Amino acid sequence: MAAGPEVRAALRAQAVETPSWAYGNSGTRFKVFAQQGVPRTPQEKIDDASRVHAHTGVTPSVALHIPWDRVDDYAALAEHAASRGVRLGTVNSNVFQDDDYRLGSVTHPDAAVRRKALDHLLECVDIMDATGSRDLKLWFADGTNYPGQDDIAARQDRLAEALRAVYARLGEDQRMLLEYKLFEPAFYTTDVPDWGTAHAHCLQLGPQAQVVVDTGHHAPGTNIEFIVAFLLRAGKLGGFDFNSRFYADDDLMAGAADPFQLFRIMHEVIGGGGLGPQTAFMLDQCHNIEPKIPAVIRSVMNVQEATAKALLVDRAALTAAQTDGDVLAANAVLMDAYHTDVRPLLAELREEWGIDPDPMAAYRRSGWAERTVAERVGGTAAGWGA
Repeated sequence: MAAGPEVRAALRAQAVETPSWAYGNSGTRFKVFAQQGVPRTPQEKIDDASRVHAHTGVTPSVALHIPWDRVDDYAALAEHAASRGVRLGTVNSNVFQDDDYRLGSVTHPDAAVRRKALDHLLECVDIMDATGSRDLKLWFADGTNYPGQDDIAARQDRLAEALRAVYARLGEDQRMLLEYKLFEPAFYTTDVPDWGTAHAHCLQLGPQAQVVVDTGHHAPGTNIEFIVAFLLRAGKLGGFDFNSRFYADDDLMAGAADPFQLFRIMHEVIGGGGLGPQTAFMLDQCHNIEPKIPAVIRSVMNVQEATAKALLVDRAALTAAQTDGDVLAANAVLMDAYHTDVRPLLAELREEWGIDPDPMAAYRRSGWAERTVAERVGGTAAGWGA
C-alpha cells in the first residue's frame, strides 16, 4: 500500500511529548527499583529527553511534573531545554503525594486542605507562565474507600469550585486538561472516574477546558476509540496519555499490550481531525524493569507505526462499504491498513530528517547509556518515592 504525500506530511508533522518522570526511578506500589545512570535533576531529565528526540525526530517537548521537577528558575530551565533542542511542554500537578491529601485534595472535607491543593494548582499556572507552556494537566486521586465516608455530591461541588478558580487563572492561550481514572487509590468512589464526568465539568467551564484520555484508565473491555470519537465530535478532546495495560493502570510501553487498539484509536483521531497540535499526544509511562530511554524510544516508534497504518486507511473505500452496509468489506479496509508493514516508510522519513533509520540501534551505538552511568555518580536519583 503506497504512502502518498499527505501521509508523509502528516507523519513529518507528528509530535509526541515525553514525560520527565519516565526517565527517573519508578516501580510498583510495593517497591521503587533503582537503575544506574538515572537523572538526578530536572536538567538531566531534559538531557535524556533530548536524546529520544535526537533519535526519533518527533519528541520535541518534555512534560514537567510539579513538585518532582521544581526548580528556582523556570525560565532558566526552559532555556536549558532549548539549548538541548527541545522545549518544555505540559505542566502536570501533583495533589496526591502529601499526607494532608489522605482524604482528598480539592474535594477534601477540610477547607484548609482544599485551599492548600488549590494554591498548588495555581502555582502550576504560574510555572506555565514562566516556561511558556500551553497545557495544565489535572489528575486527582480524590475519592472515598467506604460507603458513608463523605457526601458524594458535596465532593463534586468542591471539585467544581476548584476547577472554576483554576480556569479563571488561565491565560488566553492556556488550557486545562482534565484527566480521569476509573479507580485507584480510591476504591468506593472516585471523584473523576470516567470521561463523562470529566466532560461534564469541562462543559461547565468553557472552551479552554478539555478532557485528556489515558489509555490505562478504563474498565476492561471499554471501547476507548468510541470515547475518542465522541470527544473529538464535541470539540473536547484535549490530549492523550499513551501507555499499555493488561489489567488496570499498568503504565507499560505504548502499543506493547494491544497494538491493534492503538491503531483503532489513531484511526478515530485521524477521522475526527484530531491529528494536530490541538491534541496533546504524550506518553505517560513508568519503566520499572526495562532501560528507560530505549523503552521511551520504542514507545514512540509504536505510536508512529500505529499512526502510519491509520493514515493508510482507504477512507473513500471505507465510506463506500459503510454506505452499502457491506460489513466485511468495511472491516477488510481497516485490516488491510493494519497489516501493512510501515517500518520501511518510517525509516525513509528518518533518513530524510538526517537521523538514523533505526532509532534503537542508533541509541545503543551512541554510548549515552554508558556515559550517564559513568557521569551520574553521587547525589539523589530522581524518582517518585516509596
